[in-house]
Amino acid sequence: MTRFLRYFLLVMVFSFAVDTIAQVSSDDIRQRAIRVGVMLPLHNINGDGKRMVEYYRGILMACDSLKQTGISVDIHAWNTAEDADILKILQDKDAARCDIIFGPLYSKQMQAISDFVERNDIRLVIPFSISAPQMLTNRNIFQIWQSPTNVTTASIDRYLENFKDYHPVFIDCNDSTSKKFPFTSGLRRQLDSRGIEYNITNLKSSEDQFSKAFSRTKKNMVILNTGRSPELGVAFAKINGLILKAPALEISMFGYTEWLSYTRTHLDNFYKFDTYIPSVFHYNPLTFQTQRLEQKYLWNFHSEMQHALPRFALTGFDHAYFFLRGLHKYGKSFNGAAGMFGYPPVQTPLMFERMGNGGLQNRSLLLVHYTTDHRVETIK
Repeated sequence: MTRFLRYFLLVMVFSFAVDTIAQVSSDDIRQRAIRVGVMLPLHNINGDGKRMVEYYRGILMACDSLKQTGISVDIHAWNTAEDADILKILQDKDAARCDIIFGPLYSKQMQAISDFVERNDIRLVIPFSISAPQMLTNRNIFQIWQSPTNVTTASIDRYLENFKDYHPVFIDCNDSTSKKFPFTSGLRRQLDSRGIEYNITNLKSSEDQFSKAFSRTKKNMVILNTGRSPELGVAFAKINGLILKAPALEISMFGYTEWLSYTRTHLDNFYKFDTYIPSVFHYNPLTFQTQRLEQKYLWNFHSEMQHALPRFALTGFDHAYFFLRGLHKYGKSFNGAAGMFGYPPVQTPLMFERMGNGGLQNRSLLLVHYTTDHRVETIK
């Protein structure tokens, strides 16, 4: 399945065709169709394949949207399943003609594809979590996924940038399974080095001891040491009891990406306590852009997007729109740096920094803010 028309049959009906135009004499990517390759497991055999089919459909929708702005795309897709012969796939003449390739999903395919894109001067976008040490030496690679360590460091930086005037209150939630120690301990070290006082309390503390942890003269920022929903619910109950007795207290919450999955249970308290959640994405089903793309997806593919966070189709849309628009404007000098062009992402913002003499790493992080007047805003 190397040609778009053949893959068209795999993913069922697609109600519009992506423009393809013949290669012109100039090889300036800004003056011709952008040649796109997708090397991902595109099948219905297991979860990997189904998720990547949805991601690929998002790419196709981005290509259709870009067509309306005058950007033409020539797209080819290869089903690079886990047991695929990647070397045989890379022998396809259309692969070497690509300007940009999205993939792979499996680490074991990474070395062959890295060598291939470096040899043929092709940009490689790695969308998801795989081991890709080649990024440290191959300047053609863009890695979108950020490691938990990078996200933790960026979250600490965002806290210190935005909330240095708050009084931090750390609540021990007695969760022995928690993986949030790197964040809470790292933040406390930074607070100590800046001479910022903070208090530590516990969900099991008495009402009096719990109350003493909160400042009466400054805004308080509550930080839990777990991302789990049950403990979050107990914390909200404890804080709600506190403000019944001390209604003048100003309290905000600084949370974790997992909290975005808990809106059905905790949304009212997110609003009530002015909650900030660091995340590399934000799926907001209420925006016009999201609703339009979800409806378009249903029309074109006769199914709804999978109920995953983030949505894979919206991820594919944002990735393709960002890179193809960038290549069209800047050619092969496009490096995804902040400020190269303004693209308001539907769900997944991107901003890249070069790693030494190697490739480029996504460094984008949002603060999703649930305001007390029942709005949701994103702070970049």
